Amino acid sequence: MTLSALPTTLAELRASGWEPRTVKEEIRANLLARLRSGEPAFPGIVGFDDTVLPELETALLAGHDLVLLGERGQGKTRLMRTLAGLLDEWSPVVQGCEINDDPTDPVCVRCQRLLAEVGDELPVVWRHRDTRYAEKLATPDTSVGDLIGDVDPVKVAEGRTLGDPETVHYGLVPRTNRGVFGLNELPDLAERIQVALFNVLEERDIQVRGYSLRLPLDLLLVATANPEDYTNRGRIITPLKDRFGAEVRTHYQLDVADEVELIAQESAVVASVPEHLVEVVARFTRGLRESASVDQRSGVSARFSIAATEAVSASALRRSARTGDDAVVARVCDVPGVVPTLLGKVEFEMGEEGREREVLDHLLRVAVAETFRSRLAGLDLTGFTALFEDGSVVETGELVPAAELLGQLGTVPGLSKVLDRLGHGDDAGVGETAAAVEFVLEGLHLTRRIDKDTVAGRTVYGA
Repeated sequence: MTLSALPTTLAELRASGWEPRTVKEEIRANLLARLRSGEPAFPGIVGFDDTVLPELETALLAGHDLVLLGERGQGKTRLMRTLAGLLDEWSPVVQGCEINDDPTDPVCVRCQRLLAEVGDELPVVWRHRDTRYAEKLATPDTSVGDLIGDVDPVKVAEGRTLGDPETVHYGLVPRTNRGVFGLNELPDLAERIQVALFNVLEERDIQVRGYSLRLPLDLLLVATANPEDYTNRGRIITPLKDRFGAEVRTHYQLDVADEVELIAQESAVVASVPEHLVEVVARFTRGLRESASVDQRSGVSARFSIAATEAVSASALRRSARTGDDAVVARVCDVPGVVPTLLGKVEFEMGEEGREREVLDHLLRVAVAETFRSRLAGLDLTGFTALFEDGSVVETGELVPAAELLGQLGTVPGLSKVLDRLGHGDDAGVGETAAAVEFVLEGLHLTRRIDKDTVAGRTVYGA
């Protein structure tokens, strides 16, 4: 049914056969429909299918408010925002209502009075599910008024008395009534403010400045938190934790393939980045998450790998501008140059002070070597090593055009099989071929089959 054909009055709404249901009933019904049909319930979420999502689905089917707990950059906010997609596409509300009242059962004073005055002619408008989600970053300066509400001095100045419930200016939570409210970084919320959420989660109502105001709310409350926040920046107070029905633990991607998929999905590249280079970045990130030199309590965000991939693509674009290279394709030589720009995204252990760059460089070499073995294991690469048997060298670097690199090689036996393994095949252009060749040369160096040196800013293989 199109929006223009939807009922516009309470009488039309009742005649249409529309049946009211709570937010959690909507989510339960729509989630079950997606599970039965095989349609993704949480589009864009990668690597959680067998771990996080089953727990989340169970919590939603149970009708529980919940906390998503995990280190930074694990997709908690992204996951929280997908929950609005489980709401009905359109839902009716009383026209002009600040808290989105159900036309068949309004709860605010204004809508109850209007219903008594106009009856079945109560005006109805329809909200799309995209507008039924609200989010707040929990900062220490957040007030009860921001979340719940406060007395509006303008309404008092207009002549209403302080005892009139209509003098209340509603906060974000009641304004999200009949929707999903997301609270990011809940432990950062001052403890006295967390207390204000008690009634929202348990009695499903709000209280403002001692008003005799019972306002039953219908919403799903979802919060995110970092485990370290419980002991460092703040904590979720015990009574509030008890009122959440579920705590779902997130994690970083467990498989390299999932990490590669996530990077490809989220990064906004300005030049082509071959998949084997994305895998290098993914393995580099995983190496950091496993390194004893890195503070694992802080974690290494997925934003690290995304930013690295975007910077690598930018390096390729820079090369094309500086050299006039038509092949705007990233190569292995573009990766080391972006490492210094990523230092601020990693928290190192105290004992590693002064060695940060050394740690990153080492882990990057390991990532390239692992990707080389993974992608080209068992392939005959003697055609490449033979290039250097007579003392020849191949020069490359971040400012060496692709055509210049390939011009030093001539015909290389086995190159077509390398291109096949790297996913290029017969369609490989000059840029993709140069990227593949440089990847092989670096891999052969790291596996100690050819030498490498750096001369005047250029990398020389076979030196």
